[in-house]
Amino acid sequence: MNFAEDIAISPVQNENYEVESHSDSSTESDTSSIVKLGDHRDGGNIPENEFTARISQGTSEIKGNSEEMEAKGKRDDSAPVKTRKKKKRLLSICTTNCKYDVVRRVAAVYGMREVTEDSAWNLYWTDLSISIERAKDMKRFQKVNHFPGMTEICRKDLLARNLNRMLRMFPKDYNFFPKTWCLPADYGDVVAYARTRRSKTFIIKPDTGCQGRGIYLTKSLKEVKPYERMICQVYLAKPFLLDGYKFDLRVYTLITSCDPLRIYVYNDGLARFATSRYKEPTSYNTSNVFMHLTNYAVNKHSRLYVIDEEVGSKRKISTLNKTLQSEGVDVDELWRKIDEVVVKTILAAYPILKHSYHTCFSTHDLTYACFEILGFDILIDSKLKPYLLEVNHSPSFHTDAQLDKDIKESLLMDTFNMLNLHHYDKRKIIEEDRKRVRDRLLQGINGKDLSVNDTVGPSKVEEKSLQEHHKWEEEHMEQYVNVPRHSSLQGTRGSVETSTRRSNNENEGGGE
Repeated sequence: MNFAEDIAISPVQNENYEVESHSDSSTESDTSSIVKLGDHRDGGNIPENEFTARISQGTSEIKGNSEEMEAKGKRDDSAPVKTRKKKKRLLSICTTNCKYDVVRRVAAVYGMREVTEDSAWNLYWTDLSISIERAKDMKRFQKVNHFPGMTEICRKDLLARNLNRMLRMFPKDYNFFPKTWCLPADYGDVVAYARTRRSKTFIIKPDTGCQGRGIYLTKSLKEVKPYERMICQVYLAKPFLLDGYKFDLRVYTLITSCDPLRIYVYNDGLARFATSRYKEPTSYNTSNVFMHLTNYAVNKHSRLYVIDEEVGSKRKISTLNKTLQSEGVDVDELWRKIDEVVVKTILAAYPILKHSYHTCFSTHDLTYACFEILGFDILIDSKLKPYLLEVNHSPSFHTDAQLDKDIKESLLMDTFNMLNLHHYDKRKIIEEDRKRVRDRLLQGINGKDLSVNDTVGPSKVEEKSLQEHHKWEEEHMEQYVNVPRHSSLQGTRGSVETSTRRSNNENEGGGE
């Protein structure tokens, strides 16, 4: 017998009971389901048949509510579970020391917001060289667009010293730059050289200048002040000409890592032409900068400057390649030689780059802390041999003309894509770093020895992360080409690295 039947047949006397049913969605009592029995204050009893009806009504409502809840639960179980969309990680860039709007435009395309230097930025883009202090203050998730130590090939005087050193060790491999002296240190040597070669013309450059400022030609070193800090080079008097004009190439090169060394050469760039027809230098025309210099900053002031993508004073390298092919030039072989020049030049600074990087970024384990876009200025002689003129650590990204905009925007878009800034989780790395600090503090309190690292060598997580980064680069090169891509470069690299390390060790011990 159930509870309702028991109440219905039992005599009810001298007791007060209340039975309440509550709905799931309300806290208020349903007055229709309250049954009062034998209330002496009212002085009467409820008829038996009415009481039974009310109890039955209450139990049926409870049963109905439970069935409805059970059915609802079944529907919820059968319905597909909606997965929350993964939020895209917000990226930030600091361009406080960058003067190029095209960098900001490209960063905005990739959803990056601009922040100040003291913020937790993901990418720091600067036109200046990175200081050691800035490098050591960087967090594990942060990147900067310069390598510490890259001035070894980007300053004219240091480039000359490094390439001259390599030339003494590899005379056949490092003969791709004009004979160079650093003044005033090498003033006696260059004067002695000039005495025996009176027909030579020399080009004089400031050791840290750019955009053609302070450059001049001379056939007599008496015009050179012996105590000025300058670079003196033998002038290449027989360049390859197109339509009678001298030109050089701005070859963009991206370095994404120095250990291992990963180099990419961009498939397009700029060919910059002089604006006066070329004639070999004489005492009468050495002052004509529009004939002998190919710098855009110089020639844009000439009244003969031509704006045309096909035959203008500035052209795309892809356009130039077509012109060279039409004249019977083996373009593939030419670019193989240019790739060699790029790789061997970087190898001259490789030991310093590697040492400086590990000194400054010992904690960067999940991604590389640096990348760099270099501008190699290459001159081709009449025998189609490429010569290195200089390396720019911060090539110009001005977009005055549509041609510049096309090349430089595309270059930056491909570069940002290869960086794979979404590869790591900034918040997770920050939390891991905080945990490391806490653990070190606790180890210090517990008296543990902190002089020994917890791990030796890269962990499996680090190796996997870097392998994924390399795979991403290879799949997103776009117009970049990975070098060294030739077997001859692979062999050269190994021998150069070994001999360079040996030379550096001798220098530390007092050699050279």
